[in-house]
This record gives sequence, C-alpha cells and structure tokens, in this order.
Amino acid sequence: MSDTRRRVKLYTLNEDRQWEDRGTGHVCCSDEETSLTVTAESDGSLLLESKIITSTAYQKQQDTLIVWSEAENYDLALSFQEKAGCDEIWEKICQVQGKDPSVEITQDPMDESEEERLEDLESAHVLDLPACEPEHLEEIAELVTSVLSSPVRREKLALALLSSGFIRKLLLLFRSCEDSHHRQALHHLYEIVRGVLFLNKASLFEVLFSDDCIMDVVGCLEYEPALAQPRRHREFLTHTARFREVIPITDSELRQKIHQTYRVQYIQDIILPTPSVFEENFLSTLSSFIFFNKVEIVSMLQEDEKFLTEVFAQLTDEATEDDKRRELVNFFKEFCAFSQTLQPQNRDAFFKTLANLGILPALEIVLGMDDVQVKAAATDIFSYLVEFSPSMVREFVMQEPQQADDDVLLINVVIKQMICDSDPELGGAVQLMGLLRTLIDPENMLAPASKAEKSEFLSFFYKYCMHVLTAPLLANTSEEDHDLTEGSARVNPVCPDNFQTAQLLALILELLTFCVEHHTYHIKNYIMTKDLLRRVLTLMNSKHTFLALCALRFLRRIIGLKDEYYNRYIMKGNLFEPVINALLDNGTRYNLLNSAVVELFEFIRVEDIRSLIAHIVDNFYPALESIEYVQTFKGLKGRYEQEKERQSRGLSRYRRDARSFEEDEDMWLNEEEEEEDLSDTGFDKSKSDYGKFMESEKAKESQDKENQPKRSTSGSFKFTFAHSAAANASNGSKPPPSSSSSGSRPAAPPAGHTPRTGLVDYPDDDEEEEEEEEEEEEEQAPRKRPRLGS
Repeated sequence: MSDTRRRVKLYTLNEDRQWEDRGTGHVCCSDEETSLTVTAESDGSLLLESKIITSTAYQKQQDTLIVWSEAENYDLALSFQEKAGCDEIWEKICQVQGKDPSVEITQDPMDESEEERLEDLESAHVLDLPACEPEHLEEIAELVTSVLSSPVRREKLALALLSSGFIRKLLLLFRSCEDSHHRQALHHLYEIVRGVLFLNKASLFEVLFSDDCIMDVVGCLEYEPALAQPRRHREFLTHTARFREVIPITDSELRQKIHQTYRVQYIQDIILPTPSVFEENFLSTLSSFIFFNKVEIVSMLQEDEKFLTEVFAQLTDEATEDDKRRELVNFFKEFCAFSQTLQPQNRDAFFKTLANLGILPALEIVLGMDDVQVKAAATDIFSYLVEFSPSMVREFVMQEPQQADDDVLLINVVIKQMICDSDPELGGAVQLMGLLRTLIDPENMLAPASKAEKSEFLSFFYKYCMHVLTAPLLANTSEEDHDLTEGSARVNPVCPDNFQTAQLLALILELLTFCVEHHTYHIKNYIMTKDLLRRVLTLMNSKHTFLALCALRFLRRIIGLKDEYYNRYIMKGNLFEPVINALLDNGTRYNLLNSAVVELFEFIRVEDIRSLIAHIVDNFYPALESIEYVQTFKGLKGRYEQEKERQSRGLSRYRRDARSFEEDEDMWLNEEEEEEDLSDTGFDKSKSDYGKFMESEKAKESQDKENQPKRSTSGSFKFTFAHSAAANASNGSKPPPSSSSSGSRPAAPPAGHTPRTGLVDYPDDDEEEEEEEEEEEEEQAPRKRPRLGS
C-alpha cells in the first residue's frame, strides 16, 4: 500500500515508561472485523492487529496521534505521517464505538467492577467544583487528590476543569496569593497543580503548558509544603537558562515549540518528585507529550533547508570565532539527539541531509580543536553517524583526497583523539575505540554489494591508518636485537609503568586482538611484516597485570586460529620465552596471570597443535617439568612422546621392501578365509583376543575422554589425569591393519624379514623403568625454577 495518509509509526510504552519504536507500516481498519491492523512496509509482516472494543478508551493527540491501552500497563500509539490519515482512522474508531469524532477521547478505561459507577456517572449531573477562592483551596486540593485512584472520577474531574476554565482561574488566584504572601494557600495550590498533572490528560496539558500559563504552573510547583523556603525554578528558567539561537529562527511556531519542550522537560526531570510505585503510570501522557514535541521540532528544522545551510556554512567557515563554533557544535549534538525520536525512514533522510551538507568534513575541523567541550560534542555527533551508517562514514573516508600527510584523514584524526585523551580514566578514548571497532567490523559489511567495500576499506585502513594506531605501542616497546633467527632475539624488559599509558596500550591491544579475530589476511601480513607480536610480548614485563594479560590475550587469539603460518613465526622468533618467563617469575602465586598462561598451554595440548608442542618440549620442558600443581606440562610431554613413537613406527613401516607388502596381502586373504570359516562354525569373535583388545581400547578411550579438562561452574578448568605420560603415549597408538586374529595361525616370516611384534605392546617392565628414571630426574632437578635466558 503506497497511500501516505495511512503510513504510521507504531510505538509501545515499556516498563521504564519510555516509548519504543516497533516499526513503520500502513494501517487499515477492517469494516467486517472492526479491527486495526498495521502491516510493515519493509517485509509485509503484521506489526499490529487490535480489535476495536467499545469499552476501550482511545485518545487523539496533537492531530497525528492515536493512543490507547489494551491491557494493564500496555499502552499503544500510532503516529501518522499525515493529519488526514489520522482523522480518517479516528472517524472509524468513533463510528465503531458510537462516538462523535469531534471528541479527543472516546471514553475512560474501566473494568467490570466500575461499570456500576459509570452508570451512576452517566445519570448524575456534572461534577460541581468549589468556588475558586482562597478559603476553598483546601477543599479543592482534597478533591483532586481523592480522584487519582479512580479512572472514572479522574475523567469526570478533567471534564469539569476544562469546561469551566477552572485552571486559568486557579493560576490567577496564585498570582494574588503570591503577592499577598499567603503561604498556606500557596501550599494548597502546589497540591492542586501536582494533582492536575497526575490526572494524565493530554487536553489538560495543552492548557497547563501554553505560553500564558506554563510559568505560573512552575510558580505553583515552587511552594512544596515540605520546604521551608520556596525553590526558584522560574528564576532559573528566565535568567540562568538562556535560549541561544546560533542562527536566528524565523519560524515563531518552531521557537515556541522549543521553549515549551524545554520547560516541560524541566518540570518532569527537575521539579516533580520521582513518582512512587503507585504513581508511576500517572505521568505516561506527559512523557508522550515531550516525545512527540521533539519529533515535531526535528521535522520542522529539517524542512527548513535555508536554516541548516546557514548553520553548516558558519560551522566550516575558518573566520568563525571559537565561541560561535562551540555553540554550533552543541546545537548539532542536541539536534542529533532529538533525531532518535524520528521514524526510521525520516531518520535516514535526516542523516543523509546532514551528510550532503558536509557534516563529516566539519567534524574533521572541530575534532582537531583544543576546546575539550567541543571535542566531546563532536565525538557524540560522530557516534550518532557511525551507529546510523558505518558504510556512509567508510565511503566518505575512502573518497578523501590522499594527502601527503595521513594525519588529516578523518579516521586518523579520530585515532589521534583517542591517543591524546587527557582524561585520566580515558573515557573519551574508550568511546572512540568502540567507534573504530564498529567501522572496521566486517560483520556490518556482509551485504553482497559490500564485498568490494570490505576488501577496499580494509586495504585502505591497513595502508593509511594502522601505523597511526600502533604508533604508541611501537614507541613504548623496544628491542635490543632485531634478528629473527630462532633463539637469538632478546626482548628488552623495559616497558611503560605510567598507568594512563598502560591503559591506552591496553585499549590498542584490545582493538588489535579484534583485528586478529576478524581480519585474517591483512592483520597477519601486518604482524609478520612489523614483527608486531614480539613487540607486544615485551609488555609481559609490565608491572600492570592488566596490560600483561592484554598482551597474553593477543597471543592466545593468534594461537587459537591454529594457523601454521603464525605457528612457524612464533617458533622462529622464540616468542614463548617471555610468556614462560612471566610464568616462572610469578612463582607459586595462584592468580589470573597464572591461570591465563596455563590455559594457553592447555589449549595447545588439548587441540594437539603438534608443531608448537614439539617446540615447547624441545626448548622449555626442563624449566617447566617441576610444575606439578597442574598436569598440563606433563601432558605436553606425553603428547610429544606419542608423536615421536608414531613417527618411528611410520618410518619402520615404510622401510619394508615390496616383497613384504605382497606377503602381507596374501596373509590378509588367508585371514579373511579363516574368519569366514569361523563364522560358519558359530565361532564367537567377541571372545577372541582381538575382541578383547577392541573392548579394552574402547574402555581406555572413554576413560581418556573423562580425563580431559572440564570447565567447572566457576569457569576454571579442572584437570584429572589417571595415566602417566608413558601410558598416554602407548594408549595413543593404534593397531596396524595387518594384525592377525587369534583364531588363525600366524604366517611364517619371510626370509630376511624381521618378525613384527603383536597388535599392541605394553611392556610393563619398560614402563616401570621409565617411572624409575623420572623419579631419579625429579630428585636431581633443582628446587628453584630457572629463568629462561639467564
């Protein structure tokens, strides 16, 4: 359906009393089923199907809104693009309920227990209000307070207040009481105005928040009875809070709407006390009033092209004074914040308008300013743009002219702001790091049309921006020797001890770790070209444990990829040395660093990364074999022995000549014939030695699975090892395919051929000798762990 009159935005009120956007679509009212249905314009799905019930109260607000409640604490709102569409649907609702379309509310919500009271209300006369005089203010206050618990009585009082112009009479009485310093009457007026706000009626808000009434409403709310002295809210609104027009607003209606929205927001956030559990639903209409006011303000500003063009012209003009530019940036920050209330299609048009007018080049200018407030506001604006459309920002960056100085690029300007953040807690740097992460995240480049974008942007980023990001890391780490031959590189233990610098390096490492996970080719090439991992592992010597853990996490992500290119790079550079030194320096302390290092080696063992296992055992096992509080390192040794045994068996198997293979083939054929004979005679194969062997192998495999590390409820690993390293090595071997069953006679070995051993050889004597040798080695091992490279 392309009729713009029926185009609506569906909102629901959440538990925090905030309107949530549920989607944009087209509404229709079925004459047969008398129900409202909203169909999504994006995919045609059904967003809403609501039957029009005669007992449901529908409210029409601000010409383009219809609000109602379908259940307790479940409020709905339809925001129409055009007034004509709202009027059309409103007439159909009133027609179903038998109401006059000129009313703003069809009826008040009720339950069955209130039907009898409604009948009394309809038969009774209109509520008579006491005279608006000082001596009757206490009676009026009691009346207003008493009706809040009954929806029917609230509606009845609201009609009485509107029909008689009573609110304006009360505000005139307030002025006279304030002039005469009648404190008791002013306290009663506070209760009355507060109670009228809690009636939660949009029609009352239109009167209370009009230009000639709103400041008197604020005045009444200054005289809270619990305070010894009245507050000075009017003084703040009229003198302290000044309305600044960065560019003169010629539209008087727009100016009035901005004033009204600011003052009503002030009443809700500052003046009114936090509502109790029993009062939290009383101000839902007030929140809606503010919400839709903001929508209207953004729409009116966006339609004024002359206004926005002038704002951008002054923002990018080099002659503009700093104070003026600061006001312009703050205006755009508020403007973007208000835009979050727009419907998605309107919000898309809003940000595209800003992009066409040059918001991104303007941000390049203001982000480089020295004013802290301006940079903070510009960062907020940039975050709105990145969250809205990362592709739009990436497209702009790649279209920038390639200057000789890369620092003028927008992303490099953002990186420099992150690096140069003066906040001790690096609040701005954390925000900017999150935005950079969004920009380089391939997950938001997955559309088919974005395949070229992903490749082109990542190539651009690593060519022009990555060196700016890693500059602090490279500047704060150093090497004594750049030779990459194995075992020759020695890392300088000096690293930054300044806490703020350590925090910055941790942020950079977090971003680089993200790159390792998501940028396979580009980051791999950069790490190996710049020898980046060696520089990062220098930080294992930092006195700040969080920074050492960041460096270790970077290595862990690389190893987690199980990429042999990375593994060869690590082995060639002997890059496990700083990690193992950190483990040995940590001693017997059981802390996060200890657990993280152990988990790294346990991952290598469990995943059976053979190249790394061989490297670790060959180079570092003498320093690690004394660690017995976990079985990780003995497990690595066991894996290492398994692999050696497997390789030795494979070599002996391949040394046999061609004749032995022919004889093995004949032997297999003979075994198959004998097995068929055995099956014909009812021979039970499961009782043979071969069957017993297979049963024992299955039992050992299941036991090995139970012995693998399991994560406990707290997230840590528990290790249980029932076998020694030698047993693990033997269990890892598998029977060769040429083994014979026990039911057949073994063939004689050929001439010149050495007889092979049986299916599996578990020599108990050899195992006992190995255990005795290990015990002797443990007795001879030094008690203090040696530091590598010492």
